Amino acid sequence: MTEQNDLLAQTIEEDKNLLFGRVLDGQGGARTIDWESAKTWTPEKPGEVLWLHLDRTQPDVMEWLRTGLDLPDATYDFLISNDTRPRAFSEDGSLVATLRGVNFNPGAKPEDMIAMHIYANEQRVLTLRRRRLQSPRDVMAALDEGHGPKTAGSLVTEVVEQLVVKVSSAILNMNERLDHLENLDVEDDFDQALDDIAAIRRNCLALKRHMSPQHEALSSIGREMFSWMNEADRRDIREGIARLQRYLEDLDVSKESALLIQDDLNSRAASQSNKTMYLLSIVAAIFLPLGFITGLLGINVGGMPGVDSAHAFWITVVLLVGLMGVQLYIFRKLKWL
Repeated sequence: MTEQNDLLAQTIEEDKNLLFGRVLDGQGGARTIDWESAKTWTPEKPGEVLWLHLDRTQPDVMEWLRTGLDLPDATYDFLISNDTRPRAFSEDGSLVATLRGVNFNPGAKPEDMIAMHIYANEQRVLTLRRRRLQSPRDVMAALDEGHGPKTAGSLVTEVVEQLVVKVSSAILNMNERLDHLENLDVEDDFDQALDDIAAIRRNCLALKRHMSPQHEALSSIGREMFSWMNEADRRDIREGIARLQRYLEDLDVSKESALLIQDDLNSRAASQSNKTMYLLSIVAAIFLPLGFITGLLGINVGGMPGVDSAHAFWITVVLLVGLMGVQLYIFRKLKWL
């Protein structure tokens, strides 16, 4: 029997319209529901709540939203639109919102946010997205284990909390990379480090740009007095807002840290380059007079001293070595070496 239920759940969740569907039992658990049953669902017991996670790009989903739920035109257009800027408002006692989540899909960048539309009232919660988003599945896993949300208000609150928590994970990953960059040695690849810092700064700016409107959207949800949200739900929403505000402040700190590390790496690279140029300048200063003398002795004109002497070469070598010694002594006295 268990294997049949698992097979049924797998078949249901492979539906192109319904990514997954659950009917909350009001006790922290839920049962699976398929797309055809979900379209005509009505509560069988007090406290049941229908949660559908839908692919809003599917024509059947768009048709059901328009005809099956009899939504106002403004709400319908909002739920199927490609506008991803976070916002939230109340429509006849229902919550209508667009929120963003961090993209943790393979090969994706953290700042590549995924928008999720929400329509919720006392009996139904609809979450709609275009691309895969991890947060709703985390809530679904808790329901399947029997310790998930019990009401529509707590379900919306839990989804919001999961979206906010994922921002923390992205910031933590960036901070770990910054800690690694702070401990770079002079011999490490500075060019790669600078590329990493530039990527982190871009991530910080993108997350800040996307999360600031989300803070305003959550604040709007917190201000609305939905009858199907209890005081605990509102308190959790307020806590999520405060947590997101801290994350926004952390993004500013991470961005400033990246800038400081970049300046430090540039300074260290410039210092290393200056040392190299200084040594090359010293070498050039030592060999400049030696090169002048050897060049002078190498000209092919009459009257050059030592041309007829068998010891002239060695005498010249000794004189050049002595001249080098005098130069090194002078450089040391001048503290150039």
